[in-house]
Amino acid sequence: MWLHTSCELAFEIALPTPFVLMLRPRSGAQQWIAREEYRLTPSVPVIEFTDGYGNLCQRLIAPAGAFSVCTAAEVETADHIDQAPGAPFVDVQRLPDAVLSYLLPSRYCESDRFGLMAAEIAGDTPPGYDQVQAIVDWLQSHIDYRPGSSDLPLSAVEVNLRQSGVCRDLSHLGIALCRSLSIPARMVVGYLHNLVPMDLHAWFEAYVGGRWYTFDATQTVMRGGYVAIGYGRDAADVAVYSQFGPAVYPSSQLIQVQRIEAHATDPS
Repeated sequence: MWLHTSCELAFEIALPTPFVLMLRPRSGAQQWIAREEYRLTPSVPVIEFTDGYGNLCQRLIAPAGAFSVCTAAEVETADHIDQAPGAPFVDVQRLPDAVLSYLLPSRYCESDRFGLMAAEIAGDTPPGYDQVQAIVDWLQSHIDYRPGSSDLPLSAVEVNLRQSGVCRDLSHLGIALCRSLSIPARMVVGYLHNLVPMDLHAWFEAYVGGRWYTFDATQTVMRGGYVAIGYGRDAADVAVYSQFGPAVYPSSQLIQVQRIEAHATDPS
């Protein structure tokens, strides 16, 4: 399907403030970026770089006063999410080097604290994809998904204690449980068509059967329409904006995802 995605963030800046933004999706196996717009008001110099996880990031200094970031893209993404029940567990010694870091505990995914719990949830489930699906089923039945209930990231331990959270929080717990079973797992942030309420979204991917598969405990039925912006170990790696100095928060935010018939090609 073809989607038009857009994100508008407005800030009131008291002092010149350094920002690192992560708002540009890039083409990959599951999505193709056909057209992009990226506007800063007022316009300021920007340096773009690729971080250690392959995400496109922009460095800038926002001037004092009103400052806004507006991005948009036309994206071709999968109509359906690939699912592979029975896909096997990949032995750690056979994992690609780039995947190994997603086995380790991280700031918000304390996988070294969930070994017994993960083993209990997985039970006699065949190792691999089916174990991850068992974790998602457990999250959906035990953790209350509450959009808008949390502004600050919660760690997997905190989510398990609270028994509720936003999409980012459920992903943290799912990732930690997967890693406790030696299944690499990573967080993804981006857009989801028909998400209610509409906002930026977070889900996770697990590496089984020789590739990454998408899992989302906030959705009862997996469907197409995901557009990834950033990948990382947890929320600390995939913030769509990071600012340094006195805290700055958006004075307004508008996220939109609309289905379009096809990418409008230039007739010339």
